[in-house]
Amino acid sequence: MLKIYEVVLVMAGDAALVAEAIERKDSDLARQMRRAMHSVALNTAEGMGNHAGNKRQRYSSALGSAREVLACVQVAQAMRYIGTVDARVLDRMDHVIATLTRLVYRRAS
Repeated sequence: MLKIYEVVLVMAGDAALVAEAIERKDSDLARQMRRAMHSVALNTAEGMGNHAGNKRQRYSSALGSAREVLACVQVAQAMRYIGTVDARVLDRMDHVIATLTRLVYRRAS
């Protein structure tokens, strides 16, 4: 099992709390964030069980969704739906994005 998957699950918990706060002002954005977070976790898990191109495709989907989760947070802040988000939450999101980026763009061995 990829170590990053455990971090993805913690990120899902973080995202759930942020989505609850967003939902008070914009239920559509909160729903979009939750869907994107589901995609990060499910595609990462699916990628762990695939090979070669399929693996990369799943990780690529997870990466796009991870970026979408972060964008939801940023949009919510820009729209003043939420205030400051704990730096550890944002660092975790950045860590997941960076790791998935390495998995998608590493050279084939």
